[in-house]
Amino acid sequence: MDVLNKIPVREQEAEKRAKNFEEVCLGYNKDEAMQEASRCINCKNAQCVKGCPVAINIPAFIEQIKEGNIEEAYKIISESSALPAVCGRVCPQENQCEGKCIRGIKGDAISIGKLERFVADWAREQGIKPEGAKEKNGKKVAVIGSGPAGLTCAGDLAKLGYDVTIFEALHEAGGVLVYGIPEFRLPKQAVVAKEIENVKSLGVKIETNVVVGKAVTIDELIEEEGFDAVFIGSGAGLPKFMGIPGENSNGVFSANEYLTRSNLMKAFDANSNTPIMESKKVAVVGGGNVAMDAARTALRLGAEVHIVYRRSEEELPARVEEVHHAKEEGIIFDLLTNPTEIIADEKGWVKGMKCIKMELGEPDASGRRRPVEVPGSEFVMELDTVIMSLGTSPNPLISSTTEGLETNKWKCIVAEETDGKTSKEGVYAGGDAVTGAATVILAMGAGKAAAKGIDEYLRNK
Repeated sequence: MDVLNKIPVREQEAEKRAKNFEEVCLGYNKDEAMQEASRCINCKNAQCVKGCPVAINIPAFIEQIKEGNIEEAYKIISESSALPAVCGRVCPQENQCEGKCIRGIKGDAISIGKLERFVADWAREQGIKPEGAKEKNGKKVAVIGSGPAGLTCAGDLAKLGYDVTIFEALHEAGGVLVYGIPEFRLPKQAVVAKEIENVKSLGVKIETNVVVGKAVTIDELIEEEGFDAVFIGSGAGLPKFMGIPGENSNGVFSANEYLTRSNLMKAFDANSNTPIMESKKVAVVGGGNVAMDAARTALRLGAEVHIVYRRSEEELPARVEEVHHAKEEGIIFDLLTNPTEIIADEKGWVKGMKCIKMELGEPDASGRRRPVEVPGSEFVMELDTVIMSLGTSPNPLISSTTEGLETNKWKCIVAEETDGKTSKEGVYAGGDAVTGAATVILAMGAGKAAAKGIDEYLRNK
């Protein structure tokens, strides 16, 4: 066996998958997983664990896969992670666990994410659930938001014996996992719904259609509903725009709206109550994972799709795998290009976008080279749809209706990184509501830290 190169992962062919919403990556079977696991040298000082925001015992679960003990591997993973089938699919492993893998110094890093996915999928197919608390401790905790931070915090607290209720604003639980990430990357019924069922099997209750800040406030949850502590994991769902002329034209979407309508409301179906307009040529402005998701969704809906990004490919913040898949599927990358105006017809519909070419100058505060306009390089891109994917920020509804909750200038809740503690006693926060838009696994890490903080607070209270 070639220990330097990882076992390849089967995928749908690019030409075929560009026309459907089925999952792109097909994952490992048991034989492939055992072969890949056998490449692991089981380091005593495992750097991969240090690179995992939820500190999964990676060498231990991989050792069990080597031996063919998949159920035991699942038990090890589920001690640390509430959402292993999700993480195995959408975590940026190349920057985290796999990025620190010793095997990767000479050859390929171990495919830790694909092994985690295999174990979680196997357990789901066998009907195996995570183990919950043996008895309740009589304390109640409210969790706001059923995204990765909220689900993780709720699951960890339930395992410790707390009576946990999640309050979700939308009609379906899952947060960004159901509205933000497309089906072809993260299947909703086969994966997300089953992971949520696993969290509920621990005793967690989920109430949907509850907008905290309108239907009920945090102060009311504590003072009138009898909750001993509250965790805010409400995410960052407020989209950002460029502020350029023409941005209010018909045919301009935020990536958030475009993906929510497609993923959650099935607007790609012609029979949907809120169908997405049929686009011929789409520009997605931005270069992150959400931009790739929006672009690949628009492609599957039949459009020619361009990614418009003001820096070079080296600075693209999206995962290398997502950029690779987008290119394979035929998405066109217009790099070092920046929009300056959106042009509409006499009825207010988008018909084009004025752009200017850029070049990279000196590094800015982020460490990336600052894009600078090239004089005289203006041009017009003809198109009928523009999707703005420039990041998101937290909705200020919760912070503005909660007495004594400190926020920063970006309207993010101020919370301790180590335990999620906020300025208001008994209230903890984590994930995108604190950091602004980030990754699923970082939100899970914050939810995990907050669960530990809440447990310490309530035990010492």
